[in-house]
Amino acid sequence: MLPRELVEEVLHAARRRGGSFSELFVEERTSTSIRLDDGKVEELTSGLDRGAGVRVALGTSYGYAFSNRLDRDSLLQAADAASAALQEGAPGSNVDLTERVGPGVNRTDRPAGGLPAGEKVAWLRELDDAARGLSPEVVQVIGMYGDSLQERLIATSDGRWVEERRPRIRLVTQVVAARDDTIQTGFFGPASCGGLELFERYGAAAVGEKAAQRAVTMLDSIPAPAGEMAVVLAPGMGGVLFHEAVGHPLEADAVDKEASVYRGLVGTACASEVVNGVDDATIPNGWGSFDFDDEGETSQRTVLFENGVLQGFLYDRLRADKDGVSSTGNGRRESYASPPIPRMTNTNILEGPERAEAIIEGTDNGVFVTSLGGGQVNPASGDFVFGCSEAFLIENGKVTTPVRGANLIGRAIQVMSAVDAVADDFDTWEGVCGKDGQQAPVGSGSPTLRISRITVGGTSA
Repeated sequence: MLPRELVEEVLHAARRRGGSFSELFVEERTSTSIRLDDGKVEELTSGLDRGAGVRVALGTSYGYAFSNRLDRDSLLQAADAASAALQEGAPGSNVDLTERVGPGVNRTDRPAGGLPAGEKVAWLRELDDAARGLSPEVVQVIGMYGDSLQERLIATSDGRWVEERRPRIRLVTQVVAARDDTIQTGFFGPASCGGLELFERYGAAAVGEKAAQRAVTMLDSIPAPAGEMAVVLAPGMGGVLFHEAVGHPLEADAVDKEASVYRGLVGTACASEVVNGVDDATIPNGWGSFDFDDEGETSQRTVLFENGVLQGFLYDRLRADKDGVSSTGNGRRESYASPPIPRMTNTNILEGPERAEAIIEGTDNGVFVTSLGGGQVNPASGDFVFGCSEAFLIENGKVTTPVRGANLIGRAIQVMSAVDAVADDFDTWEGVCGKDGQQAPVGSGSPTLRISRITVGGTSA
């Protein structure tokens, strides 16, 4: 993407005041985005964005500057600006750059970028037709399609040279259903770090029908019960809870700031013995997968919990160096305009030995959650609140009436310690995670699992 001689010059310029290392991150991203609202194309955009960021680090401190131009003068100006964050010191030297090659975890034989926009609009119309055809109570359908191809070059003064291509594709539906004065919404949005293979898992019609089914089902909902009770989370939803309530406190910057409930607890049982959890960027075509993170570290499968025992944290390069450990390959950034920070990739609770049907049948009374909505977590305490966008009562071991207005309220360690059953029906949920003003695609996954007791906030007396 850039001549090696220019890259070496920029890295050297960034260390004119010293520093432990310098880094150049170069990016070129092509993308297409389409929005269909009630059968009309409201937005169709395509674009190309390119630029580079320069970082020079000293301990956990660093200077960072970026440019949306890739000519020599612009890159050297960015290097000079980044180096200005350091006090005057002896200039640093560079190590010969050595190319690193990954296994190609996100290969695709069917890239989406080259297809005509008309074919992509046709998928959204198919989605729209399927959602409306499910029920006359569907009153609004919004379909969104997006694909992109990100090409990256990462080079560092200690000899790393990494180039990687990341294709992405996503299809999203939001459906509104209405009956008299009752209005409910349904959402579904599968995604992949890959190509058109996504449609082998989820066709456009199936995506529309799933979102519409959720909206229509919730028209029959009653107010959710309130109090402590058993909650069963459907496949994927346990991963969402795990990501927010557990994963964020395990990111090394939260630990470093003493803002993590898990600080000092490695080697301690922080969940029930049936909980095994990982962060895994090596899953083929996973939404959060890659060969190398945004600092040039090889992707990894990092064990977080083994039989309930906390195994470690998620590190970027700076915090790993500070703690004297190896990076776990979790340094990620939104774009060249952002410095890397510790972020999750695909964060999953692994399968257990139970059957999902047996878990439901073994639950006398409680709530079955099939779709979680927005949530909040305090990493320092582990306290969290999650809304449930689709949930049902469990009565005498059977899933019965849909309920609305349910919230899950708890504290991470206590709730994870209350997981008493994990099934063998693993599934994923793809989303976009916000942190420190940066957005990152992340995967979450889990099988059906049961929390024996958790507080449900509802409106039913």
